[in-house]
Formats: sequence, C-alpha cells, structure tokens
Amino acid sequence: MTRKISEQNLKLTQAAQLTKQASILYQQGNYSKAILKTKEALEIRKTILGNEHIKVAVTLNNLATLYNAQGNYSEVELLLKQAIKLYQKNLGEEHPSVATGLNNLALLYNAQGKYSQAEFGFKQALEITKKSQGEEHIDVATALNNLALLYNAQKRYTQAEPLLKQSLEIRKKLQGEGDIEVATALNNLGFLYNYQRRYSEAECLFKEALEFSKKLLGEENHYVAGSLNNLGTLYNEQKRYSEAETFLQQALMIYKKILGENHPYLIQTFSNLATLYNNQDKYAQAEIFYEQAIKLSKELLGENHPNTKTIMQHYLSMKYRMS
Repeated sequence: MTRKISEQNLKLTQAAQLTKQASILYQQGNYSKAILKTKEALEIRKTILGNEHIKVAVTLNNLATLYNAQGNYSEVELLLKQAIKLYQKNLGEEHPSVATGLNNLALLYNAQGKYSQAEFGFKQALEITKKSQGEEHIDVATALNNLALLYNAQKRYTQAEPLLKQSLEIRKKLQGEGDIEVATALNNLGFLYNYQRRYSEAECLFKEALEFSKKLLGEENHYVAGSLNNLGTLYNEQKRYSEAETFLQQALMIYKKILGENHPYLIQTFSNLATLYNNQDKYAQAEIFYEQAIKLSKELLGENHPNTKTIMQHYLSMKYRMS
C-alpha cells in the first residue's frame, strides 16, 4: 500500500513538472510541444485523482488555452466548458478559477467573431475577479485587457482606451519589469492609438514594448514579432514604406521560425505585407500575400470569420482596381 502511494506521488510530481515545462514552452511560442506535455499531465491526473478532481479542471483549462493560441478552435470550447463545470462543482460559482475559465471561453468566442457572447463572458469574469480578488489584482488586469480588445475589434475605441490604461497601470504597479505581459499591454494600447491615427503615441508604445520583450526573452519570440508587426503597420499607414517592409518581414521570419507555417499569427502579418505592397501599387507582390492570408484564414478561422471576410474584401478591392 505504501509503495503504491509512493508511486502515485512520483507520478503526480511528474505531472507538475510537465505542467511547468508546458508553461515555459507556451511563453516561447512552442505550442505543439506544450500541448503534448499538457496532455501527458492530464492523463496522469485523471488516472490517479479521478476525472472530476480540481487539478484535472486546471489541466483542461491549460490545454484549452494552448489549443486557442494554436488556432485549433474545434477543441477549445468543449475543454473549457468541462473545466468551468468542474471549477464550479469543486470551488463554487464565484471562485477566481471560474472567472479564468469564463475569460478563456470569452476569448474563444471573440476569436470566432461571436462578440455578444464574448462580451457577456468577459464582463462575468471581470465581476467575479473584482469580487474575489479585489480591484488591483493581476487577474483584473487580464480581464480588463480582454474586454478592451473586444471593444477594439468592434471599433468601440472610447470604451477600450480607459480599460487598456487601467490594465497597464495595474501590471506595472504589481509586477513592473518582470512581467512580459506588460509588453502585451503596451502593444495593445499602442494598437488602439494606431487605429485612431495617434501615430506618435503609438510608435512610442510599440518601441517600448519591443525593447521590453527583447530584454526579457531575447530576439526571437512571438512578443518581439508582435511589436515588429505593429511597428510595420504603423509605418505603412504613415507611408514610411521601407521601414514598414523591414519590420514586417522580420516579424514574419520570427513567426515562421518559432510557430511554423500554419499559425493564426501569420494571417495578420501576411495581410499587413499585402496591404503594404498594395499601397505602393506593387500588385503582384500584394497578391501573393493576400492569397496566403486568405488561405490560412479560411483553414484556421473559417470562411465566415470577420477577419477572413475583411482580408477577402481588401483583396477583391485590389483586383477591381487592377482590372
């Protein structure tokens, strides 16, 4: 009996180590390996702890987050709903873990363009988090950021800006220079300013995010690529085409190297490069990148996703001008 318990404890320790390794791989943008390690941890916990244990719920949520980042949306909703149900059963309706699950489910709906469902989920998560954790908590910063990004996608900029500023302020206050998500918050606020044509403010934030990411994680990771992509978009809109091309090509190279050829992050970079060449009347080059963006968007997001439709509209508009 004692030997059996000892073996089970060793297995659970192994599951914990696998989870830590998956977290590191996720930060590095290596989602495929992170998924394999998380699946292995999930099977260990189900076998030893049972299918309804709280640690099984945590692992289901982690796995769903990884699939969401990879753009494999067919797997995500079921996993998240299972996790939320287990959180509620084990911890109660207003536990922070329930908020985390609701937040992640809302992220899925946002990615699918189901904006009303996403907004409801983000607001639910924010309310639970504030109630259980207080007004100034890192999870509140995350919930504020996610709700702001939803508003940004809907061009509800005046609602998005104060939420992004509040999220950034909380992160800087609580974790400062040691939190890579500060770079994400800087990028998101900069992206909002870019949409509003507040270019000098956007450029400062993108550059700050870029240097922050390089300092913490090095030259090649998806945080650095995101800042490069945002700077490229900014320079394109300002007709600083040479600078824009340099940054966008760098971002594309990093994304392909660390994430492979079929990742959702590539869609926007392909589209941004297409727009850059289109703006310069370099239609042959623009067409190549539009076609790549459309193909990947259809495969990963679906033909009816707002992003797919937008890219298709831009492509057809260019083809009309060419004819």
